[in-house]
Formats: sequence, structure tokens, C-alpha cells
Amino acid sequence: MHARTTSKLLALTAAAVIALTGCSTAAGSNAETKPAGESVTIENGWVKAADEGMSAAFGELENSSDQDVTVVSATTKASNMIELHETVENESGEMVMRKKSGGFTIPAGKSLTIEPGGNHIMLMDLVNPIKAGDEITFTLTFSDDSTYDFTVPAKDYSGANENYEGEDMDMGGDSK
Repeated sequence: MHARTTSKLLALTAAAVIALTGCSTAAGSNAETKPAGESVTIENGWVKAADEGMSAAFGELENSSDQDVTVVSATTKASNMIELHETVENESGEMVMRKKSGGFTIPAGKSLTIEPGGNHIMLMDLVNPIKAGDEITFTLTFSDDSTYDFTVPAKDYSGANENYEGEDMDMGGDSK
């Protein structure tokens, strides 16, 4: 009987050690995960110059981590209202912009293009005109509450005059 109890005790001890080792490894790998804001950079970023109304920011968001990251919001002093947008086909077959539900997910080790006619950062109710050559600073906030600040130049661009929920958007520029 004593051998059976000792055998059970050894088996339980081994199982506890294995379980604790598993917990310790999981905790260790979580500690090594960097905040999303430290893993993302922007390449070739720019903002559309606009006299008033609306504008948008574009570029290539790169995720250097081994985890997907999600941008949930953006802010800038250049605009009173800013949204993450996608461009999709509506029921009539027209391409329209709408707020991107859930934000932008940037896959692990990959990049996400934010561009005219696709995903973009929409600036609405501009505070002042954005002139070509101006430098505009943004703060992205991620699902883990970390942030990433970046500054990009404004450029003249005659495109990006998509529709928004069935209406023409005033992107503040001339249709050159």
C-alpha cells in the first residue's frame, strides 16, 4: 500500500512540476512581447494637401513583430475628427468609404498599405488648411493601448475624391 501511495505522490508531483513549468514558459514569452506601438513604423507616409473640409493620410504601416497588431484609432492636431476608413463596393456597385469596424490589423512580420481608394486615415473638419510641404504629426493607438507617433509631409494630390456613404466627399482640394 505504501508503494502505491508513493507512486501516486510521485506522479502528482511530476504533473505539478510540468504544469508549473508550462505556466512559467507562457509567462516568460508574454514578458518578451513588445507593445504594438514599438513594433510598427510607417514608410512613404504622406497627407493630402487640402484648403478645408477633409483630407486623408496614406503610407505603408510595417509590423516588425511576430504578432498581429491592430490600430484602433488615430489622432492629429490637424483635424477635429479622425477615423480609420476602408473603401468597399456598396449594393449599387459603387466604391464608397466607410469607417473600418475593428480598426486596421497589420499581420505579424508584414505591412498594411493605406492608400487612396483603399484603407486610409480620414481627417474630417480640418482645423487649418494643410498646404503641400506642411508636416503633420499623428498618434496611432493600438488594441493593447500602446501608441506610435509619426510625422509625414503634405503633398498635392488631385485624387482621393471617393464617395462616403453615397455622398461626394469634400476633400478640400481642386479636382485637377
